[in-house]
Amino acid sequence: MKKKIAIFGSTGSIGKSLLKIIEKNKKDFEIILLTANTNHNELLKQAIKFNVKNLIITNEKSFNELKRQKAKISKINIFKNYLSLSKILKGKLHYVMSSIVGVDGLYPTLKSIKFTKKIAIANKESLICGWNLIEKEIIKHKTEFIPVDSEHFSLWFGLQNLNANNIEKVYLTASGGPFFKYPLNRFKRITISEALNHPNWPMGKKISVDSATMINKVYEVIEAKNIFNLPYNKINILIHPNSYVHALLKFNNGLIKIVVHDTTMKIPIFNTLYNNSPKKIKTKKINIDVLNNLNFSKIDLKRFPIVKILKLLPKKISLYETALVSANDCLVELFLNKKIKFNDISKRVLKILKTKEFLKYKKKSPKNVEEIIELNNYVRFKILKKVYKSLNV
Repeated sequence: MKKKIAIFGSTGSIGKSLLKIIEKNKKDFEIILLTANTNHNELLKQAIKFNVKNLIITNEKSFNELKRQKAKISKINIFKNYLSLSKILKGKLHYVMSSIVGVDGLYPTLKSIKFTKKIAIANKESLICGWNLIEKEIIKHKTEFIPVDSEHFSLWFGLQNLNANNIEKVYLTASGGPFFKYPLNRFKRITISEALNHPNWPMGKKISVDSATMINKVYEVIEAKNIFNLPYNKINILIHPNSYVHALLKFNNGLIKIVVHDTTMKIPIFNTLYNNSPKKIKTKKINIDVLNNLNFSKIDLKRFPIVKILKLLPKKISLYETALVSANDCLVELFLNKKIKFNDISKRVLKILKTKEFLKYKKKSPKNVEEIIELNNYVRFKILKKVYKSLNV
């Protein structure tokens, strides 16, 4: 019997990679639902190709454009938001991939858990800002959870059938991005195209900039703390330019596990779909040359000052993490729109998060999705107001 699945954010890089895997194994799956925000043309192509009967497109303009294409969509149900999940999904799916970018991904991630036996989450913001809410739903509905990010998938894989309490340290690797060896005296003149030029991974603009500043690694430390219930002092970051090793786990018994895979997201995605299965994926041979030159190094805080924010983070999940994500998202957007310089992102994030106005959120745990969304909007408003005022706009 075919496994019924849904893909949230199917027009993004994770969604497309998953669809390529499914295309080679069509007899195994039936896609019940695909979703997107604005890319209605790509969404429709995917629906026709994979014979998908239900689509959610959340942007109103894109929703209306899709509705106009009646000749192509006569047999397809089009919905405009995730409130429609209960109409679309009858009974439990086998698998949901949540790969929507940004805080917008939290609500659908949270609401989908009761509708699926397994959820794979690639949405960082869900795991950072709303993990306590997600974990509660996962336990309540007995849903299996697998992280998709290569580092967290590697930790999850390395910990299978083992107790996280036996961990002495874990190490998440970072490529160093495009500025690992870039002259420090030129950081003020970094261009958008330079920031987007990641040496190893093809990614979207937002996550490419996050990799360049190293905030993505800060996020991954927070995620690791939440998912595996580890204290921050057990989580380290190592620069590893080849992106071949994705995680190292050092146990109390002296043993060390190193999880390695090719620089492609298809491997963790494939394994979220086929874990505990004899199914094979075609991969490259082990790269001995890379293994002989792993070249690990510690993070240079002068080069990546945003990593200092880790010292400000509270031990337990709080709304402070939402303030961090929201501030960074807004500042990256301003950089991509040429309103601020690249090194202003890190400077402003650190400055904003050290103010009394936002430090108070360290003592407040998120109670619901609405609270997180409200704070996200407030932080963006405060930053935009201040930046545009300084630009005399």
